[in-house]
Amino acid sequence: MKLKTNTTVALLFVVFLLPVPGQNGPSSMPPAVTPSEKAILEEYDRAIDRVAERAMQSVVEIEVTAYGAPENRKEQSQDRQTLQRQRAIGSGVIVDPDGYIVTNNHVVAGALRIRVTLAPPTVELVTGHTRLSSPQHVYEAKLIGTNRLADLAVIKIEDKGLPYIPLPEFYDVRLGQSVIAIGAPEGLDYTVTKGIISALGRQPDAERSMVYVQTDAPINPGNSGGPLVDRSGNLVGINTFIFTSGGGSEGLGFAIPEPIVRFVYDELKAHGIVSAVTIGAHAQKITPALASGMRLPQNRGVIFSDIEEGGPAAAAGLQPRDIVTAMDAFPIDSLPKYTAYLYIHKRGTSIQMHILRDGKPETLTITPVDAPPVIDSLSDLIQPARDLIASLGIFVIDLNDSLAGGLGSLRSRTGVLVAGILGEEPATLANLEVGDVIRSINGKSLSSSDELRRQLATFKAGDAVVLEVERQSVLQYVAFEME
Repeated sequence: MKLKTNTTVALLFVVFLLPVPGQNGPSSMPPAVTPSEKAILEEYDRAIDRVAERAMQSVVEIEVTAYGAPENRKEQSQDRQTLQRQRAIGSGVIVDPDGYIVTNNHVVAGALRIRVTLAPPTVELVTGHTRLSSPQHVYEAKLIGTNRLADLAVIKIEDKGLPYIPLPEFYDVRLGQSVIAIGAPEGLDYTVTKGIISALGRQPDAERSMVYVQTDAPINPGNSGGPLVDRSGNLVGINTFIFTSGGGSEGLGFAIPEPIVRFVYDELKAHGIVSAVTIGAHAQKITPALASGMRLPQNRGVIFSDIEEGGPAAAAGLQPRDIVTAMDAFPIDSLPKYTAYLYIHKRGTSIQMHILRDGKPETLTITPVDAPPVIDSLSDLIQPARDLIASLGIFVIDLNDSLAGGLGSLRSRTGVLVAGILGEEPATLANLEVGDVIRSINGKSLSSSDELRRQLATFKAGDAVVLEVERQSVLQYVAFEME
């Protein structure tokens, strides 16, 4: 009986949803699209087509052969970085007609070989007229420089007069405006997706100073390094990562803003590196609770919590509890704006910092200085083609004062630093670990990796080798026989 009742209810529900003959005729149908409405939609589509086709001419696919960390690193300890040979595909955008290309650092990190493919859209299918693309052009690319903090890199191909997307000084991006992402997701070259700008100045990680443009334009693996452009074809940013639980796009994509791209590009092109700067002051976000407890004149913005002795900020008179309101007349109302402005500030020039001290405005002149190096992972410093010692299965770099200063309690100031371990079986088994400093070989002091290579070349199979190494601030010997 119960099943019959439920069936009756279901049937009545279905009947209610079905049109009743004679009551829902043509007059109840939605009105047809008018010619003017159709024209608007067609013009919008054509505009998107034109922007995408023009921007795609400057987008490249990047194929990289590199040494990198294996994806499954559960068995690796924190102080041991094993690298293995890998292949990866990413995207890039030409920003100079002479062949300079911007991409992500993580696309080309550890590269042994970089190949760039440039081609227009593959096929255009039109009834009665099918237009095939021009042949692809494949180039060998040279790495100009990388910056891990911004996750940007510059590479170069040898050609002239290439199509490119410029990096203008003017930058006008608004919340909600339409954007197009172009790249090679999963290796599918010249894929175009559309969305809007979901947020500006987004800082996903409070521990990192980088800010991003957030978009819901679908971005997937392989899009990294490709451009995010606006409806005029101007560069909004470089696509870099997504938040995802399943590995695919979930509408949470992030791009490095064009002003940061422009700054890093200029620095890498001119110097090959981007030197970090500091004013010797620690800033943090003002929260309502912080403002209430400290009786601050405002409940949002940026406050300085600590000033380093002897630093530029201390010399200029900056004090804890000072609230920054502007830098060079640029309003500062959030921590991302403060960190972003300091990051892209022109090196070697002073900052006019406007502050509130006990509610009263003051202006200070502060000149940033080069910050000490911050080394998150020694493997980030490796250039595989240069730094591999294949016979021992290690990657090494020369130790200097600057590098030693960034490694904390290191006793050595010269020597050869082990920065990575090759995942493949080496010719000779030596008990070396990442972070070891090789100070001498069979009693002969070492100051460079070239010296280490020359000494190793003098040994033959069966010869005993003794390395003096510093490991976790302790000097010890590592002995083995050449194979």
